[in-house]
Amino acid sequence: MSGMNVSNVGASAGQAVSAGKDKTLSQADFLSLLTEQMRNQDPTKPMDSSQMVSQLAQISQVSATQDLQASFDDLSKSMQSNQILRASGMVGRTVVVPSAAGTLRDGALDGAVNVPDGGGQVLVKINDTHGNVLRTISLGAPPAGLARFHWDGMGDDGQALPAGTYGLAAQAGNTAVATYVSGKVTGVGMTGSDGVYLDVDGFGGALLSQVAQIN
Repeated sequence: MSGMNVSNVGASAGQAVSAGKDKTLSQADFLSLLTEQMRNQDPTKPMDSSQMVSQLAQISQVSATQDLQASFDDLSKSMQSNQILRASGMVGRTVVVPSAAGTLRDGALDGAVNVPDGGGQVLVKINDTHGNVLRTISLGAPPAGLARFHWDGMGDDGQALPAGTYGLAAQAGNTAVATYVSGKVTGVGMTGSDGVYLDVDGFGGALLSQVAQIN
């Protein structure tokens, strides 16, 4: 009779099951190990049936977990593909995304301000890279929500400013409020963790979840 230690074999089976997530122990592997364990058990100390049931339960649980994970992975890939497909329909559309800077191009920059309830007088300020205010645009007292603005590229002194990136700031009454820029979607993609993103002309990459308005 083989001198194999039954308790050691049982421990090995249990450890192999516990490590199933990392080493992917299949049901066939487990049953083969269990058969070998039974073949080499000591007749005077037969395998505990409760131990066998416990090990079978463990392998079933690991197998079910692996199958469930595979199903979630497949579902995730399917959802990502569907999101990209749907987002591709936005190519060529104009979107409004949050930004504290905008690009003056062809003598124009379009954006928006998120006006709160009872915001009062709304001002948009165009700044240079040093924070100096070059142009102040009054939007009056628009209702709550996104209030669009258009900058013609002119400074407060009436002189045309060169193309490039300028800072944006806005206030409603005495409260600072968020600014947005408008741009055409030129492409779509998928990030590893944040989902679908859009390539917005004059802005760069913006997450689909950041889009405040589509025109």
